[in-house]
Amino acid sequence: MSPDPLAPYRELALEAGFDLLGVAPAEPPSSGAAFEAWLAAGHHADMSWIERQRERLLDPRLVLPGARTILCLGISHARPPAEFRDGGRVARYAAHRDYHNAIGNELRRWARSLVTRGLAGEARAVVDAGPVLERAHAARAGLGFIGRSSNLLHHRYGPWLFLAEVLIDRELPIETKKAPGSCGTCTACVDLCPTRAIVADRVVDARRCISYWTIEARGFVPRELRRSFGPWVFGCDVCSEVCPFGARAPATGFDFGHHPALERFRLEDLFQLDEPGFAAAFAGSALRRPGRSGLLRNAAIALANLGRVDAWPTLMRALDDADPVVRGHAAWALGELDRDRARRELEARAALESDALAREELREIFADRR
Repeated sequence: MSPDPLAPYRELALEAGFDLLGVAPAEPPSSGAAFEAWLAAGHHADMSWIERQRERLLDPRLVLPGARTILCLGISHARPPAEFRDGGRVARYAAHRDYHNAIGNELRRWARSLVTRGLAGEARAVVDAGPVLERAHAARAGLGFIGRSSNLLHHRYGPWLFLAEVLIDRELPIETKKAPGSCGTCTACVDLCPTRAIVADRVVDARRCISYWTIEARGFVPRELRRSFGPWVFGCDVCSEVCPFGARAPATGFDFGHHPALERFRLEDLFQLDEPGFAAAFAGSALRRPGRSGLLRNAAIALANLGRVDAWPTLMRALDDADPVVRGHAAWALGELDRDRARRELEARAALESDALAREELREIFADRR
């Protein structure tokens, strides 16, 4: 029997802590047309970097000229639900160190080792935000199948997978077997998405997605979506949590570390952080991505949705925050918690507010006569 040409790659991947490895050809994925239709429909919201990277996303050979194979790797991040001390929920992947750094550092070392061992002449490591349609290539490599939620689903690890890729200039045999599993008739992710962001099979409209609004978006959240956010402060795991494939996923053996901010802070404590304090408190955490403005905005929405009337003094102080986004969402939260009391205590605020959008949030409390 001839030796398996992929064996040395698999062995090194397991040694590095990755759970899965598959290979795909370094060529445009079959889902390219669907991706272009997604862009044309505006489903990427204002994530303009996706549009700017369009050509590279559609052809991995533009990422590494001479690329012949994509080594697709997966690593489980299944773990218990994550939240701040008083219940503001956080996507599970963000409970530890920023995985872009944790996995990225290991992946770059792994890519260098391939070159050193003669398993590649050139290698380029890519993690998540890199210009590769990673789920499409991972599905082609047999790491799973694309579910209705557009997540990659593995029969053992479910949706709880970080994906990473290494493009190499070595041609390797492509495995043609299809990953086991399918969504069948299950529509749990579609039915239970709080904002109805899954607008068609395998199509997510970022303009309605909680993860987009709490992580990527800047500024004011559309008023009609806020109540649907529930307790989510950063990201959303609902489509993964309700997926039958994720119910019994084993915990990863990879050490991502644990970020202490979730155990340290209540949602109210976040409003005490200035910009330097915020940067220091969340150093090395994915929770830095929305910035202080975005995370406090999200916290105000969550406090309202959790019915946290005890946070009233904190939200009142937030009306004096230097950031109009924080002021505006604090005003909205107060109106949600107790509209009559908000009308009594905020009557003079609307005339004093200098920012037009924040002022509109205050005026809305008095205009709404529900």
